[in-house]
Amino acid sequence: MRKSFYILSILIVFLNFVCVSAKENASAFKYDSLLYFISFDGTRIHYEVKGKGEAVILVHGFIVHGESWKTTQLYQDLIRKGFKVITLDMRGNGKSEKPHSAEAYQNDAEAKDIMELATFLKVKKYSAVGYSRGSIITARLLILDSRVTHAVLGGMGADFTNPDWPRRIMFYNALMDEPVPELEDMIKYVKASTWLDQRALAMLQKEQPSTSKQEFLKIKKPVLVLCGDKDEDNGSSESLSKLIPGAIYKRVPGDHNNASKTTEFSSAVLSFIQSK
Repeated sequence: MRKSFYILSILIVFLNFVCVSAKENASAFKYDSLLYFISFDGTRIHYEVKGKGEAVILVHGFIVHGESWKTTQLYQDLIRKGFKVITLDMRGNGKSEKPHSAEAYQNDAEAKDIMELATFLKVKKYSAVGYSRGSIITARLLILDSRVTHAVLGGMGADFTNPDWPRRIMFYNALMDEPVPELEDMIKYVKASTWLDQRALAMLQKEQPSTSKQEFLKIKKPVLVLCGDKDEDNGSSESLSKLIPGAIYKRVPGDHNNASKTTEFSSAVLSFIQSK
């Protein structure tokens, strides 16, 4: 009887240890593997993966986040067509960390986050689809990451090739609370939001990368420049396409705010990334 009680006590202690360890490991796995990863400089980045198959990384624009892709036809169609869809909140946005120092956004930090995420997920090759400011980052991926097989630059013109782009500087000044009448409504929206960080958004504009015309000339990957037929917010998208050897240029119905959500946008992207 005493021996049986001893064995039972040992078993209870062991089971308690297993349960606690499993709970702790599950919590760590949920935090670091299912929802977040730690990027190259220690910044915590939120991401999601839906579906299986060939990987497509969707790169969101300014004052939005990874969840914004879920309102698009493209997101649904990619999953339905059997792709692995990867979204993330770029640093400074959404559920990712929002550093307030300019250094945190320098030297292609955002593109490096995406590259680190691809490595973390063991993605050997992927298509990258950017929209608006996301296209600026996707352009950097074309330069920096050999794993990119196809790239879509959506809702973007050629103006960002200028490192002193006046529009970028205007947004930075407004976010630093300098008076910019054209952007008063945007600043009111940012200040009223519970999920936007004005300082982080300012640093994103301050350190926003540019891709030179000389760098574009060296690109050998398939590129689709895709823009709404009522969208010239960021300069001429046709001019951007002409900077990239072999780039395909298409326009779809819509302005800057809604072109990416359309069936036509989705169809154009799917047709392109399925091409060989």
